[in-house]
Amino acid sequence: MIWQFNLIILILIMASGIAALQMKDVLSAGVLLGAYSFLMCLLWAQMGAVDVAFTEAAVGAGVSTVYVLATIRRTTRRTED
Repeated sequence: MIWQFNLIILILIMASGIAALQMKDVLSAGVLLGAYSFLMCLLWAQMGAVDVAFTEAAVGAGVSTVYVLATIRRTTRRTED
């Protein structure tokens, strides 16, 4: 049962990472990178590295995503694509 969970999480991690790289909208890419960090948190927790999972959740999925989204909100667009 554990390897099926690992496989599903791995597929979701790869999909969110690739989707974030392919996004043309920066806001969507920021949200996807937050999802990527959260999925990495789940993987670390499942592997037994709870301290690393907690740090990934707090810094990666939490603070970094908020900073990226706040930066995007404070910047302006030059062109309307």
